Amino acid sequence: MKILYAVQATGNGHITRAIEIIPHLKMWGKVDVLVSGSESEIELPFKVKYTFKGLSFVFGNNGGVDIWKTYKKLHSLKLWREIKSLPIQKYDLIISDFEPISCWAAIKAKKPCVGLSNQLATLHPLAPKPNKIDLLGKWVLHNYAPVTYSYGFHFKRLDQQIFTPIIRKEIRELTVSNAGHYLVYLPAYSDAKIIKHLSSFENINWMVFSKKSKKEYQEKNVTILPLSRQLFAEKLASAEGVICNAGFGTCSEALFLQKKLLVIPMKTQFEQHCNAAMLDEMGVTVIKKLGKKHLSKIEFWLSEGKSIEVDYPDNTADIIKTIVQNHGIMPKEVSMDLENTGLFEQL
Repeated sequence: MKILYAVQATGNGHITRAIEIIPHLKMWGKVDVLVSGSESEIELPFKVKYTFKGLSFVFGNNGGVDIWKTYKKLHSLKLWREIKSLPIQKYDLIISDFEPISCWAAIKAKKPCVGLSNQLATLHPLAPKPNKIDLLGKWVLHNYAPVTYSYGFHFKRLDQQIFTPIIRKEIRELTVSNAGHYLVYLPAYSDAKIIKHLSSFENINWMVFSKKSKKEYQEKNVTILPLSRQLFAEKLASAEGVICNAGFGTCSEALFLQKKLLVIPMKTQFEQHCNAAMLDEMGVTVIKKLGKKHLSKIEFWLSEGKSIEVDYPDNTADIIKTIVQNHGIMPKEVSMDLENTGLFEQL
């Protein structure tokens, strides 16, 4: 069986999940890997067959996506050429982790595509939603990478097709301790803004991992560290608590390691606000933004915050087995009524 596994590289979480999934897929057939996007600092330790620019979101400095820079990166003609260039017909099974090139190429070729991502779980009827619905953001989640079949990951199991997070092996094998520091990962904020607000908590040792700094430096009680997969894992395992955006990967790992967690969902990222709604329901502290008005909530969390107990078993093999057995050999009727989904009209 020829399998195409397509992964979005807008952030690190999709890539770290791929590192765990790909070896299991290889047990079922020949796997070609497609990566699109350019915002991940982690490289896959596997051969990548296709590399595309795709559709990437660019992080800003004030807590959200930089819409203008993201818009400038969107070259619709180039995107269309990438979709047309992908030889999607030769694959027996197409799995997309919120990756648009593979999804739209499958639609164009009238081939089924299996979605496997956190984004799909946030759209589930049983998944908590933010009080204020971002209609544009919801539309993006529905249409950015449309799939035929949906499987997802969330912080809690919702049904037979929504699983608990895949935790990478190196995180599972860490020795957990408490060295007293707090790990911070807020890539959509500038280092200066993070230092300005967090340094006001004078007795706290902050370890801030930065997408914007290439070298380590310290200001007051805030240490800025360049992103490093190994060092990040070490500091995460020995942290007292974690402050991060409401991205799925870091939050899942912090919960798994029993670290108390405070999240700040990224502005203009509907998926993160959905994640935050689930985390809030579970008892995790959620604040709107990193600003003076919210420092009192951070102070209360520092003194009174508690870790949340979760159960995240290593079920990657079972997830992949389910998908391959359900969709690897398609019944004839799945030559399917894609024409009736309305997706072709969007091409």
